[in-house]
Amino acid sequence: MSLETLSSPAEADPRYGAALRALAERGRFGIRLGLGRTRALLRRLGNPELELPGALIGGTNGKGSVQALLGAALRGAGVRVAQTPKPHLVSYRERLVLDGRPIEPLEFAALIERVLAEARVIERRQGPPTEFEVLTAAAFSWFAERGAELGVIEVGMGGRLDATNAWQGGLTAITNVALDHTEHLGPTIAHIAREKSHIIKRGDRLALTSAEGEARGILGRRSARVGVPLHDASLPRVLGMDRGGLLLEAEGVGELRMGLLGRHQAANAGLALAVLEGMRDCALAEVPEAVLRRAWADVRWPGRLELLALGPDDRAAAADTRATDPRRPDILLDGAHNPHGAAALAAAMDELHPLLSGGRPTLLLGVLRDKDVPAMLGSLQASAALHDVQVVATDVPDTPRALPADDLAAAWRSGSPAPAQSVADVDDALRRAIEMARQESGALLVCGSLYLVGHVRGRLVG
Repeated sequence: MSLETLSSPAEADPRYGAALRALAERGRFGIRLGLGRTRALLRRLGNPELELPGALIGGTNGKGSVQALLGAALRGAGVRVAQTPKPHLVSYRERLVLDGRPIEPLEFAALIERVLAEARVIERRQGPPTEFEVLTAAAFSWFAERGAELGVIEVGMGGRLDATNAWQGGLTAITNVALDHTEHLGPTIAHIAREKSHIIKRGDRLALTSAEGEARGILGRRSARVGVPLHDASLPRVLGMDRGGLLLEAEGVGELRMGLLGRHQAANAGLALAVLEGMRDCALAEVPEAVLRRAWADVRWPGRLELLALGPDDRAAAADTRATDPRRPDILLDGAHNPHGAAALAAAMDELHPLLSGGRPTLLLGVLRDKDVPAMLGSLQASAALHDVQVVATDVPDTPRALPADDLAAAWRSGSPAPAQSVADVDDALRRAIEMARQESGALLVCGSLYLVGHVRGRLVG
């Protein structure tokens, strides 16, 4: 991702800018899976990860929602919970969260400077640590310094060779397995499931999953091989959904309101409940039911079916959850970036459509060229809510992997009669999409890539 837009005095400090540039420079090393560099870097930092118990969360989709639900519940119970949401939408600092708040800019700058100094020492033997490896080591170092009590750590990619797998917190959770990152993880569900299964490690106390079918079998065999009990999470029943989220009925809890949109979030809620039960059984933390209800009713996960409303100044804020406002068109931001995620988004759109701004919808779309673009577009085009959508295709910002806007618009037109125009510059495309949404008094949906969603959210919300 590009360097951030710096707004506060602390963010404008030269030390913070230097830390951002140094991290961005690490991006030239790309994705280089492996644990050797991360382990060596953690050793140089005094192995800060060893004292932090908690849950390592993997899976293709939903792991961010699970960590958001866990973080909200544990904070509500007074636990100093460390979280590593990823990827960040606007700021690197979003990836280091303690007590629900990201690290402060100048603290982040000093931390990155210290970790990079150790990275330069190990690179003579191990090779240069990547941006993600530096951030992972920095997170564990900061969590230790600040006295975090419990970790909710999200895997980046795959699992077996992901930098986060250098940590063992005692519990492991895997959401699901679908096709994504096939160039790194393998071409089939079986290949990908085997990669993800390796976050279940000998010595873990418990593993939990929502995975099904072939993937579940592979996870079960891995668990048996390393002697870790694997439990299947129960799927809560969805009683209804409105603009404010889902009403669920969960085993052992009863009716429960959750402030996340989309029926697919029920599986994530079920896994989060199973993890909380596992934490209780392992004497790591206990969340009273009343605390859980309050925390989940208010939980938010930016950029994932996030409902905003556009003000007259073209700035956005949280939408009214009770009803639409004709003067403030709804905006839905969703980071769906693979076929599985696009299908979940399409299903959610069909259910949400009657609850959103009533005019013709507008879709601002950007996709990476290494994704399964035909399958993603096919899922969106199958949505009844999007049958008459007007599409603005754009280049995903800040990455050379973007599918050109012209190619994306042509791909959309090949599968749908809905009009699609291409606007390569993302800011111009956003202005055009807002203009179209206002003209039609309809909702604006932004999706296809978290890079795109993060850029748009930064422009609209900050």
